Amino acid sequence: MTCPNSVKTGHWPLSHLPHPLEAIRQFTPNWFAATMGTGVLALALAQWPAEVPGLHQVAEGFWWLTIALFLLFTAMYTARWVLFFDEARRIFGHSTVSMFFGTIPMGLATIINGLLVFGMPRWGDGVEEVAQLLWWLDVAMSLACGILIPYMMFTRQEHSIDQMTAVWLLPVVAAEVAAASGGLLAPHLLDAHGQLVMLSTSYVLWAFSLPVAFSILTILLLRMALHKLPHESMAASSWLALGPIGTGALGMLVLGADAPAIFAANGLPGVGEIAAGLGLVAGLTLWGFGLWWMLMAVLITRRYLREGIPFNLGWWGFTFPLGVYSLATLKLGSTLHLGFFSVFGAVLVAALAVMWLIVAKRTVQGAYKGELFVSPCIAGLRK
Repeated sequence: MTCPNSVKTGHWPLSHLPHPLEAIRQFTPNWFAATMGTGVLALALAQWPAEVPGLHQVAEGFWWLTIALFLLFTAMYTARWVLFFDEARRIFGHSTVSMFFGTIPMGLATIINGLLVFGMPRWGDGVEEVAQLLWWLDVAMSLACGILIPYMMFTRQEHSIDQMTAVWLLPVVAAEVAAASGGLLAPHLLDAHGQLVMLSTSYVLWAFSLPVAFSILTILLLRMALHKLPHESMAASSWLALGPIGTGALGMLVLGADAPAIFAANGLPGVGEIAAGLGLVAGLTLWGFGLWWMLMAVLITRRYLREGIPFNLGWWGFTFPLGVYSLATLKLGSTLHLGFFSVFGAVLVAALAVMWLIVAKRTVQGAYKGELFVSPCIAGLRK
């Protein structure tokens, strides 16, 4: 199916597209990165270490915006598969765009976490059943991304070390994000056995993701040493490495905090105490590793800025990794009762809010004009 070749001029909505339907034809999963960035900002603002009047309401507003964006993007991407099936399926052979399938379950995870932070105070414990259902859906999607996309890399796609970027992390990190969400949700379940099932599943998801992500990070270090930095259009990818590290730290801290009560309720008190200690040590250790990556990303971004960075949807890569690292920092502050982590976490959340405003403004402008609706999978096809 093709779009009529009507020509638009001026500054009307989608004026850069030959036809409004082209926005659906060119829609890709990259857009779901905006739900990740917006959702994590909502969660981070809700964890602000000091009492600020109205801040919780602002955070909840961002959560509602995340839900609206997720529903809109889901409708548009579904429409693309219905209306332009032959072109939509080309994504599985594309070495970059296919990686962004992982942004879909990760965006959903921020909505699930928001149900616990914002939904439960508003609607009560009945929200837990909805969150649990969505979480298992998120787990299924994360596992599918973590297996099928790497399989496509091994069998159908063309890759080379010199063209590698941190976007390789996106499909495998989704399971790690689901693990952290499971850790937040498990204590809210009424059944002790159900809590144990969710906690155990979350540990498996964490292990399903983190070692693979660290393997990719190792290759990424070699790639950057040998072939230097990626093209300016991939500048934001330097922050993506912070994602699995921050999420890994947050996951271990959250799961470790749940472990004593849940394991004890299931007749395994000793295991719970060990898990709590391991969670704290692992979370602190991963946080330190994340600090190295964050400082490196700052230096790399500063170098890119001197040369100019073209705007694209990849700029949302500046937000979610910083967001999860902020949440891990704030969690360390509340767990260890050390003021440094609370203050530093607040600084990171403030930086996240500023970055979100910059990226969101550019995204709205680009979406209004239609400039951001570009599918590299079909870029060479006639319209």
